[in-house]
Parts: sequence; structure tokens; C-alpha cells
Amino acid sequence: MKQNINNRFTFPVGYHKFHRKQLYNFQLNRWYSLGYLPYEDLQELGKKISNFKSWNTEMKSFAENALNQGKLLEAAFYFRAVEFYTFPGDNEKEILYDKFSELFYKSLKNDNIEKHKIPYDTSFLHVIRRPPTDIENNKGTILLHGGFDSFIEEFYSMMKYFSENGYEVIGFDGPGQGATLKKYGIAFDYQWEKPTKAILDYFKLEDVTLIGLSMGGWLCLRASAFENRIKHVIASGNAYDYYKIPPAIARWLMNFFNAKLKDYSNKIALKNIKKGGMDGWKMSNLMYITKIDVPMSAFDYAMQMNEKNLHSELVNQDVLILTGRNDHFIPYKLHDKQIKLLSNAKSLTDIIFTKETQAHNHCQIGNIGLVLDTMLKWVEERNRKLSKKV
Repeated sequence: MKQNINNRFTFPVGYHKFHRKQLYNFQLNRWYSLGYLPYEDLQELGKKISNFKSWNTEMKSFAENALNQGKLLEAAFYFRAVEFYTFPGDNEKEILYDKFSELFYKSLKNDNIEKHKIPYDTSFLHVIRRPPTDIENNKGTILLHGGFDSFIEEFYSMMKYFSENGYEVIGFDGPGQGATLKKYGIAFDYQWEKPTKAILDYFKLEDVTLIGLSMGGWLCLRASAFENRIKHVIASGNAYDYYKIPPAIARWLMNFFNAKLKDYSNKIALKNIKKGGMDGWKMSNLMYITKIDVPMSAFDYAMQMNEKNLHSELVNQDVLILTGRNDHFIPYKLHDKQIKLLSNAKSLTDIIFTKETQAHNHCQIGNIGLVLDTMLKWVEERNRKLSKKV
């Protein structure tokens, strides 16, 4: 039995210079590369944006314009863009999330998306499921999640790709992400095996493939270290130790200020948040996701995402590591160290994407189609080997 396929996604090739500042430019490329927003609009937006204020003003204008034209999915992602750089203390932040969510699901109302509210701790996890397009020939289950401040809906185009290629796909907002944070109040927790277990138990799943994107790459490896129902794991755009990202001198300064001048560091962080610049946004976002209201305490918690707590040595599944050679978030120097730490993996494949493929940036933004084809081919090769043994 075939399901109706309505909203087809295409994944354009190319990482573009929409904006001269990388932190704006990457976000513009992200929603373009995932198949949600048009090139011409983003090119125009890049010329108009100079700071957070103009980002929000222009994105709202494009959202309303898309809405007036009946382009609900485009409007949803323009509202998501506004929400992204809205400070957590702003009352509009939740309103913008609600607008994004409403338009997202309205635009895809005929797209066979199941929404689930899974009991977790004293609250719930937000989960969406898409069955395989050909229900009678289910090739298996893929579990997918994003990273630090993502919404699972942002990766729906990827979920649909796997669904159309025969897989049941379950995507989720873990602790600190999307609706799980905003609607169910669950703060970030690096012990990712806990939400993963809750989902596997709820759907009664075995032998799944787990895909983690961005910081989700660290999280999915952590989950795999403690959950043997995961058979294959794919990590894209992760660092094995987030403390190791800055240069050595920067780490020394962080340690010095944190150990000797913590009160001063907290005051400076709060002052930056009040000023409203990029540094202030980063810290306020970290505090919002962790639900820790002291800046340096929130920072200390984030630094628990390190080599020791990852437990790479316990990962004994088939592993695929995907790295962008010019990832502007995660230094390339960390790639080889992660590979060496995965010494007990059942099998280990690492792929480095370069500028020639346009998949050289963070999480292969610039050529999502290529990375999806790469993931699918790898999963199907692993599944063939597994079926032969059975």
C-alpha cells in the first residue's frame, strides 16, 4: 500500500555567501539547504540584515509576505528564523515558536505525520513519526534528533527522505530541545541514553539506527554507549569534547576566569546579555536550554559534554562519522581523535566532505542530498550484512 506523497523536498547543492558574517550566513544556508526557503529570498535578506534587530524585522516581513501568498511552510521557517535570534527573556519567543509550529503542521497536514507525547520523567518528550511510504515493505527504523537548540521539525525533510526510501522514521526533541523544553519544561541533559530509552520502550523497538546531527552527534554516541538496542549509529558535525574546541590559550583563560574570577565572569556575562549582542545571545541561550540561571554554572554544565562523559570506549555498534573539512563550528583537528577513541566499535566508517562536494561545512549544509544518499547507502549495507548473518 502506497501513501500519498504531497510535499516533495529538493535539496539544492551549494554553500552560499548570503551574508558576510558566518553566524548569520550559516543559518540562512541551513534553511535553504534543508529545502525550506528559496535562494532569491535569502540572497535579498542577506543584503538587508546587519544585526539582530534587522534580522528579526526583515524575517518577520518575509514571513508575513509568504503567509499572504499562502506559502505556509516558508512562512513557518521565517518565523523560526525570528525565534532563533530572539532572546529567551523576550515574551515574544514562545509566541513565535507557536506560530512556527502551527504553520508547519498546517502546511503538512496531509503528509502522514504522527505526533506523539511520550511520558518522560515527570513530563513528556515531543516526538514525530513518519511510517515508510510503502508500509508493507518496512526496511527498519531510523531514530533521528538534532543538537543543542534545534527543533525536530527542522529535520523533517530528512525524515521524509528516509521514509520514502522504505524506513519508519521517528524524530524527537530531547531534553532542552524544541517542544520538549518549551511546552514540557524538560531542561537539557547530556545523558541522552535516557530519552532514547524512553522512545525505544514506548514504540517497543529493537535494532534501530540512531542519527544525531551537530551536537546531536555527541549525544547519539553517548546514547549508543549505554543502549544496546541501537545497532547502527551516525554522527554528523560533532566534537568528541566541547571543551577542546577553543585554542589552548583560550581554554587557559576560561579556566582562570572561572576558577579565580567567577563572580566577575558572571557579572560580565549578565552585562553582555543586557547589551543584546551575539555573546549575550549565546550565553542567554545556554542558560535557557539548561534552565540554569547563573551564567558560569550553565557554562560548566555544558562543558560536561567532554571525552570522559562521552564514553566512546563503550560504543560497540556500527558507527559512521561524517565531518566537514571546513566546519566553522567544530575544528577539523578533532576528527582523528574521535576516530581513535571509538576503538571498540563493531565497524567504523569516517567520511570527510570537502569543498568540491559543497558539503564541507557544519553538518554538510550545502549538500544535504549527498549526505542523505551517503547515510542511506551505509545503513543499507549494514542491514544487508546483518540479514546475511541471521
